Amino acid sequence: MANSPFLESIRHVMRTKHYSIQTEKTYLLWIKRFILFNQKRHPKDLGEQEVTQFLTHLAVNRKVTSSTQNLALCAIVFMYKHIFERELTLLPDAIRARAPTRVPTVLSHKEALSIIGLMKPKYKLMFSVLYGSGLRKAELLKLRIKDIDFDAKNLFVFRGKGGKDRTTMLPNKLLKPLQTQVEKVRAIHTKDIAEGNGMTSLPPSLARKYPHAVREFKWQYLFPSTTRCEHPYDGYFCRHHLHSTALARELKVAVKSSGVAKHVTAHTFRHSFATQLLMAGADIRTVQELLGHNDLRTTQIYTHVIGQHSSGVISPFDID
Repeated sequence: MANSPFLESIRHVMRTKHYSIQTEKTYLLWIKRFILFNQKRHPKDLGEQEVTQFLTHLAVNRKVTSSTQNLALCAIVFMYKHIFERELTLLPDAIRARAPTRVPTVLSHKEALSIIGLMKPKYKLMFSVLYGSGLRKAELLKLRIKDIDFDAKNLFVFRGKGGKDRTTMLPNKLLKPLQTQVEKVRAIHTKDIAEGNGMTSLPPSLARKYPHAVREFKWQYLFPSTTRCEHPYDGYFCRHHLHSTALARELKVAVKSSGVAKHVTAHTFRHSFATQLLMAGADIRTVQELLGHNDLRTTQIYTHVIGQHSSGVISPFDID
């Protein structure tokens, strides 16, 4: 099924709609699983009943989380809407996975700096940006030279989660390290050009609109990969951004060495950015804009994290 013409047709539609590579892989994986669950019957011969059974199977037998079940549903809905031009109406007897109410793990300022301080220089800068600017990991990796405004002390996030653009703050302490990083990228780019390359990876739509941008310095990634690779859509050899697994490896080692007894991911630094701002008295609407949240309720989860620190409430055990 790996070379299935049907799956390739879905891939083609997703690329014409400029979905990310990661979304493409994930959607195709869930569509493949849906087909296999139904004994490889063609999806055009299936409908609401089969989709309901598949979702129930995921919740009851596979015990997936609600977000995983919703992701599978989104993939299937995409297939029926854009391939078969058919809207699904889910049956009410589908068992949906419960979404647990979670409070995000956050680091104190001291813990965040202790972990970052144990990293190699390149990763130290990357995690400093995560913590200092509140970026998501994917947003950090996709930063390009043009996205840094040293004069205004801003970072421009192009097509963040949900396809939204936004700006966020750039800490004063990171200005010089980032300027140094820009010069390192310039040296890499100059060497690539001398070797007859110098191209970065661009979305197909941008590459067609700005054909010369692919070799321009301002479009180079701020944290480029150490090697060049083939562009997944257009086939030219280019220098992509650093892979996310490199960050995960560095973080795992640093957390272990720091002795911080918390489950820490790259996203934990974004959570910590938000809570530190709120504890310092920042307006929650401002924090919402910096994080790029659509709904204020998403940002309000951090008020549960800071709890007593925001209201002045103390435990009766601490009363003299």
